[in-house]
Amino acid sequence: MSATAPVAGGATLTDKQQRILTYLRDNADSQTYFKSRLIGEELDMSAKEVGTNMTALQEGNFDVDVEKWGYSSSTTWMVTA
Repeated sequence: MSATAPVAGGATLTDKQQRILTYLRDNADSQTYFKSRLIGEELDMSAKEVGTNMTALQEGNFDVDVEKWGYSSSTTWMVTA
């Protein structure tokens, strides 16, 4: 099994990035702001792992827009679908 998966736009995401993207897609309709710490708790990752992998989602061309929004007790991301 490959550690990366191709996605729309020709980008390649790691398994962790794909899991985060799926989580954001599933929750962006009901929520706008996401904390790295809380995403990590849901996906069994550390907040640092989430933050590191969010950069690829922030820079990629996906059906959700990710913007680093703030930092207090964990980085907050604004996500819009």
